[in-house]
Parts: sequence; C-alpha cells; structure tokens
Amino acid sequence: MIKTYDAVLIGGGIMSATLGTLLKELQPDWDILVCERLGDVALESSNAWNNAGTGHAALCELNYMPEDKDGSVDPAKAVAINEQFQQSRQLWSSLVERGILDEPSTFINATPHMTFVRGEKDVAYLKRRYETLREQPLFEGIEYSEDSRVINQWAPLLMQRRLKGEPFAATRVPAGTDIDFGALTRQLFAHLTEQGTDVVVNCEVRKLKKQKDGTWKVSFRNTVGRTPGAVNARFVFVGAGGWALKLLQRSGIPEIKGYGVFPIGGQFLKTTTPEVVAQHKAKVYSQASVGAPPMSVPHLDTRVVDGETSLLFGPFATFSPKFLKNGSVLDLVTQVRPHNLLPMLKVAIDNPSLISYLVGELLKNKAKKVDSLREFVPTAKDDDWELIQAGQRAQVMKKDPEKGGILQFGTEVVAAEDGTIAGLLGASPGASTGASIMLGLLKRCFPERHDEWEPRLRELIPSYGETLNPRPEAARESMDATAAVLGIQP
Repeated sequence: MIKTYDAVLIGGGIMSATLGTLLKELQPDWDILVCERLGDVALESSNAWNNAGTGHAALCELNYMPEDKDGSVDPAKAVAINEQFQQSRQLWSSLVERGILDEPSTFINATPHMTFVRGEKDVAYLKRRYETLREQPLFEGIEYSEDSRVINQWAPLLMQRRLKGEPFAATRVPAGTDIDFGALTRQLFAHLTEQGTDVVVNCEVRKLKKQKDGTWKVSFRNTVGRTPGAVNARFVFVGAGGWALKLLQRSGIPEIKGYGVFPIGGQFLKTTTPEVVAQHKAKVYSQASVGAPPMSVPHLDTRVVDGETSLLFGPFATFSPKFLKNGSVLDLVTQVRPHNLLPMLKVAIDNPSLISYLVGELLKNKAKKVDSLREFVPTAKDDDWELIQAGQRAQVMKKDPEKGGILQFGTEVVAAEDGTIAGLLGASPGASTGASIMLGLLKRCFPERHDEWEPRLRELIPSYGETLNPRPEAARESMDATAAVLGIQP
C-alpha cells in the first residue's frame, strides 16, 4: 500500500528546509517527506561555493534601486527586499534561541556591505541613492564617502594604486552579513530529521500525477540502485531549483503554461592568501556591465565557510544547457512546449545585449578575468587567485500581455488553483528572502489554516503581517534584537 504524506518537499535546498521547518512548527503531527536527488542535501544552489553568500537586504545591490530616466531613484523595491530579509533574520533568531540552529557563527557572520563606483555619472547616481536610503529606517547607519582616505579605511584593497583625480565614491552599511546557506540548510534538515521528517537522498522524483481523491502521486526512483517507488501527498512543494519547471510541467497544472527558464552559470575567482584576505572585510558591489543580468553584478566578497575566511570576486557568466549543476544537457531543449515557445523566442529577440554579454564572458580566459578583478583590486596578482565553478541559475521567462515574453529576475511561486501543489522558479535573492517567500506560499496554499497558524507565526517572526520601515522604533528594535541573538553587531 502506498503511504500518504501530509506534505512532500522536492529538493534538499534552503527553500525546502525553510518550508519544512515552518510546517513542523505549525503542524508537529504532520508526516513530511523530503526527496533529494543527489547524495546529500545542500549540494546545488544552497551550497556555500555555489553562491556568494550575500544576505541580500538591498544594502549594496544597485539593481534593486535603478535610476529612472529623469535621474530619480525609487527606494520601494530596496525597502521591500530589506523587509523580507528581516523576516529571515527573525526566523533564524527564533530557531537559535530554541537550540534548533547551532552557534550563529557557523552560518552567519557580520560583514559590512559596500557599493563602490567610478566615473562622474555613477558617483552622482550613488550619492542620490544614498541621500534617498538614509531617510529609510531599515537603512539606518548607511555611510557615504568620496574621500580616498575614508574608503581606504573601509576596504584597503580597493584604493591601492588608484589614479589621482579619478572620480569614485562608496557607500557602506556596517550591519551587513555573510551567510553560509549550505550550513544553514544542513542544520535545518538535521532538526527536521530529529522531529520525524523523512529526509531521503538519492531520490529523484520523476512524475507527479493528481489522484481522484485530490492527493498527488509522487513517483520517484533511487539514483543508485535505480529502484522505483511512489508515495501519495496531500501537498507537494517543488523546490528543485532549475528542475522545478520540468516537474511542474509534468504535473500538468495549467498555471505553469507560458513559463520557461534560461540557465546561466557562473565562476568566481577565489583567494585564501592570508595577506590578501586580511586587507578586506566587506561585500563590495558595483555597477553591472552593459547587457549583464542583475545576478552578474561584479562584487568582491568576504566569505566565511567552515570557519575559514576567503575572498571571492565575480561572477563571470558561463553557459550550460543544464538547469542544475548536476542536471542534464537536454534540459534547455526538453522544456519547450507549444505554450512557452513564443515567449522564449520573444525574450531571445528582445535581449541581444544579454547574448553579447554572455559571448564576451565565455571568451575570457583566467588572465582576462584577473584583469577584471584589477578594476576592483589594482594590485591583484594572478597566482593568488584560482577559478571555481559556481552553481547554475535558471532565470524565469514567461508570457507578457504587452511584450509577448519577458525575462524576469528574482523568484516566483507558481501554485495550482486548489493550493495542493506549488513550486518556486527563479534565483537571487531567493535564499536570503526564503522565510518571506515561504510565508507567502503558506498563505496562498493553506488559506483555511491561516487564522489558526498566525499566532505561532508571529512567535517565530514578530513582524509577520506588518512592515517595519514605516515604524522606525520597531525597525530599530527588531534589527537590534536579531543582531544580538545572531552575534552580528557591526
């Protein structure tokens, strides 16, 4: 007889870990199964070396606050991203206080977030951005400088051998963070296992079929022994990264029609050379190259993984037709359906600069990539840096009433009308805003349980259902409280 679970979560990354944790807190009696196709959890996008570990709060990422044609800047999206990140911080703080998560330094560390730009136009933009954000309570403490001596104190590697008279500027928020999402994911799954959740690795979900009784038959196979199996589920979450599209297509839900994904890989330059690492403690973002997707904004990052500090620079775009680092070379082709072909073709036609950017990136060898690094670190030496391959990102392509098809950056939840199945498409800033995304999913898929669950959700995430930015005192209290628990005071 096939076992029926209350929830089956597909994918062993931070999203399934977050959703599973919330469900267990809300419904301790639920039977939950997690299926991960690889040999362990957190081996794809959640792995520390497959992402930059930025706690995305829009403190330094310029793409969350673009300049309008008239030169104005709107803080709305930056504030919204920060609000979402605060919910993640609150959830992690609650879990640390209860002993569910380990010592905070095992997964989160205080790391200032900076933005560094050159040239009169970008300096003027950055100053307008700063003047706007300094008025927002969630961005309290942001600093701005065009003084080389000040910027040298913030990040010495940036200022060595700079040309005299070159216009440059920087902002800095001491309250930024570096996050090891791999460690965080493993700790959450370890707790779920202790609470009776079945976390099964080497388990590749192959098919999703709606049953007459409203449940889903989840068919899978063991990737080692190739033995098949199946379970039923009252609710299914597809948090399988780039493969989420493929599984949602196989489910047959009409809501996935018109969607496609475009895979973009990445490489980073990495150094552990002590004298280099010692001169930089920050995540420093700059402007993207013309045609580059927002996820390819160049940045020089401090990383702390397994207690070791290193620096990363990049990303440098790579191309593979795979939707996951461990995906299939046929992924890009096999996603094509009659309903998504035209939107995808329209995206290709409308984004020639993206294609040009990718071609240019693919032609760069290591020497050229170190040359790009020298725009950030003029004194960089080739021998101090090695290239590492990061994860695959699957950017959303979808129908658009006006344009026919658009390439969308960010994340998007696609759910069936009855709420029995939902999946997550897209990439950054997903991991950082995972708590908020999963809270929205719970409300969307379980509306009949929302009133019952809300008190517990407020215990875990005090600002649930509210916004902090319009309430300066509440924003300050929340940020101070979570910083104290997580040990991330600047």
